[in-house]
Amino acid sequence: MAITALHAAASGMRALDEKLNVVANNLANINTQGFKRSRVNFEDLLYQTKREPGVPNSNDEPIPHGILVGTGVKVSGTQLNFAPGAVDKTDKPYDWQIEGQGFFMVSTVQNGEEVIAYTRAGNFVRNSQGNIVLANGDGSLLDPPITIPEDAVEVAVARNGEVRVRQGADATLSTAGQIQLARFINPEGLKQIGRNLYIETDASGTPVTGTAETDGLGAIVQGYLEMSNVDPVRELIDLITTQRAFEMNSQSIQSADQTLEVVSRLRRF
Repeated sequence: MAITALHAAASGMRALDEKLNVVANNLANINTQGFKRSRVNFEDLLYQTKREPGVPNSNDEPIPHGILVGTGVKVSGTQLNFAPGAVDKTDKPYDWQIEGQGFFMVSTVQNGEEVIAYTRAGNFVRNSQGNIVLANGDGSLLDPPITIPEDAVEVAVARNGEVRVRQGADATLSTAGQIQLARFINPEGLKQIGRNLYIETDASGTPVTGTAETDGLGAIVQGYLEMSNVDPVRELIDLITTQRAFEMNSQSIQSADQTLEVVSRLRRF
């Protein structure tokens, strides 16, 4: 019936509206450090079974197909893409890129509680106490914390995450701390909380932490930043196809409405 077509097309418009929101967010974060694009996954809804496949015909032979009418579509989930983004050479001592798997760990407040969050953004700075913090909205403190002495004139970060500093006129470098990284069995299960941060969930599994270049963790490269992995051309194509699909669903609603109008005008003679 035309009423089924109305609901199916409406579900398509709702699902495509969600996809449009995701694509728009991808494009909005095209210059966000460490941002990972998301894609929308769809799944079809229940079917009205008007005839089961394989029902015997008049010759007692199974009919090769049935009559099943779909009732629409819904968004089954949004899926993160952790492919590496472009690399920007900055030559800044507190800009760090993870070359390979892993996340930086920072402490932040979520729902009034202090939690450990994870990020691919490596744009760190030194705060007024000399602690290394992420250059995001709340200055999330690197975990485990590393403090740079006030008289430090040089900061060097090795690929294994060892942080060394040169103080004053001292010719030697002393160790100030060790950057730890974390990885997950299913990073796509992490929850995005904004500010370039993720937190673990049951879907992501518990983090495996350690030193860079060990246990499957990547290396840390000083003076570089990992940028967004959003491909503007791909997103614009997605935007256009989503708009066209939305328009076609609206046409389906108009066609179903016209059919119902014809039915409503029927008269008995």
